[in-house]
Formats: sequence, structure tokens, C-alpha cells
Amino acid sequence: MAKKQSLAQNKTVGHFLAVLFFIVVGYAFYTAAANMNYVWKWNSVPKYFAYEETKSVEAPIDGKLIFENNKYFVQGDEKVEVKNLDSSFLFEYEVGENLYSGDYIASKTEYKAGPVLSGLWITLKISFFAMILTLIIGIIVALMKLSSMVVLRDIATVYITIIRGTPLLVQIFLFYFIVANIFELERFVAGILSLGIFFGAYMAEILRGAIQSIDKGQLEAAKSLGISNYQAMRHIILPQAFKRALPTLVGETIALVKDSSLVSVISITDLTKVGKEIVANTFSPFETWIVIALLYLCITSTLSYIGHRIEKKMAAKGGIS
Repeated sequence: MAKKQSLAQNKTVGHFLAVLFFIVVGYAFYTAAANMNYVWKWNSVPKYFAYEETKSVEAPIDGKLIFENNKYFVQGDEKVEVKNLDSSFLFEYEVGENLYSGDYIASKTEYKAGPVLSGLWITLKISFFAMILTLIIGIIVALMKLSSMVVLRDIATVYITIIRGTPLLVQIFLFYFIVANIFELERFVAGILSLGIFFGAYMAEILRGAIQSIDKGQLEAAKSLGISNYQAMRHIILPQAFKRALPTLVGETIALVKDSSLVSVISITDLTKVGKEIVANTFSPFETWIVIALLYLCITSTLSYIGHRIEKKMAAKGGIS
């Protein structure tokens, strides 16, 4: 006889109650904002992503508009070319008409990327390059930590201890105001290096643990077959270590993307810095920060989904352990 499912275990009821809970919480926040006499400005949000820009071209001198050799000129006492004018513009004057200096000859409207899209691009670039640096540092330091050479182990231990024992925000300030000034690095590079060095310490410990979890017999078997330590580590140990550490690596990548918001303190115009500037100009903190938070959520959710898909593929091929 099948065991009767309790109401609390019913998926439909559970999902409904969860949705109801979030609706109540959202309504509570909305009511609180209404009591603050806050004026919502959601209609301005699309302009954060893209906006229309009208570009106009003025007549350089008094004269007649002429068209020669696929170029526009104004013929007056002398013939002057009208720069940046082509057939894509909407003309106010026809060829052959007289016009005066300063008159608008033509104009066109173009869509430009808004500040949020520009900030999103900077955040993605910083996160991408910082993650590559994190992996490189993590692998090198993990191997140093496992090395038989005492000097390498000591260097790796001190690096991990210092980096993990101090806040990322403090490290960004130290790196930007000291190291970046000494070596004349741009703030964008300083931000990438700060994130890469910080998360490299955590990545090193993750990979060290994953490498040590691999059965030592595999390395000994590789040696008995004449395979060098380097080849065994590259082709046998590290691939398995990465598989085992994959869920944690995805988590660290997500943490890196979120913590990349801290580079805004050194005036890198990422998503967070853009959010601050929009709030300062529009006095719309609620809409702005909700949009910024949702964009970060989209990035991290995408990374989480990709990591989950990779895990499923590995599991289908024989597991990740």
C-alpha cells in the first residue's frame, strides 16, 4: 500500500505557498515604500539600457549645398566640405538650396548603449580576466603547496595566509594606491589583479584538497609506466581534481563576479559604480538597485546553470568523483 503523502510534502501546495510568501514579502516592501512617499520611476529604467541620441550637422559657412564625388559641400566664397554627413541623415535642406552658417543641414537619431549596458560589459570583462588569473594562480600555488621543496611550500603558505586573512576591499586599496602607482598600472588592470590574487588563494586551497583526494596509487602507477611527474599531473591527476572540485569552482566563480562590485571603490565604472551614478543623478535608488541586483542575479544564475550542466555531462560519462 502506497504511503499517503502529507500536505506539507505536496509539490503543488508547496510551490503555491512559496509563491504566496514572496508575494506577501514584495507587497510589504511596496507598502513600506509607499508610506515613505516614494515616487516610483520605472518608465526611466529603459533609458539605463539604451537611449536615443540625435546627431545634427551644421552648415560651416553661408552658401549653397552641393553634392560632388559622394560628398557634401557648401559653396560660398569658397567650397567647404561638410564633415560627417552622408545619406543616412534626414535632410532639412535639399541639394542646391541656400543656407546660412549654423543652420542644421541634416540630423539622424541613433540608439546608444546606456550606462547599465556599459557597466555590465566592464563587469563581465573584469570577471572573465580575473577568473583566468585566479585559475592560473590557483594551480601554481596548489602545486607549490604540494611540492617537496620546502621553500615553495613556505612561499605558498605565507601567500595563502596573508591573502585569506585580510579583506578584499583592503587589498584593493593597497594594490591600487601602492602597487599600481609604483608600476603605473591602469585601474582596470589593478582591479583584475586584485581580484585574481585574492581568489587565487582560495582556488589554491580548493585544488590542493582535490589533488590530495586522488588516490596516490595512480601517481605511483604512472611512474611505474615511465610517465614523468609533470605528465602524470597534467594528464591524470589535475583532470580528476578539476572534476571533483567543479561544484566548488563554480561557487568561487560566482563569488568572484559578486565581489567584482568592490572595484567600484577605485572608480572603475562597473555595474555597481554605474548604479551609484544613476542614483546620484536621478534620485531613484529603489528602481536602480533592483535593476542592478537582477543583472548580477542573471550573471550568477547563468554560471550556476552552466556548472550544473557540466556536472550532469560528467556524471553521464562516469561521474565526477
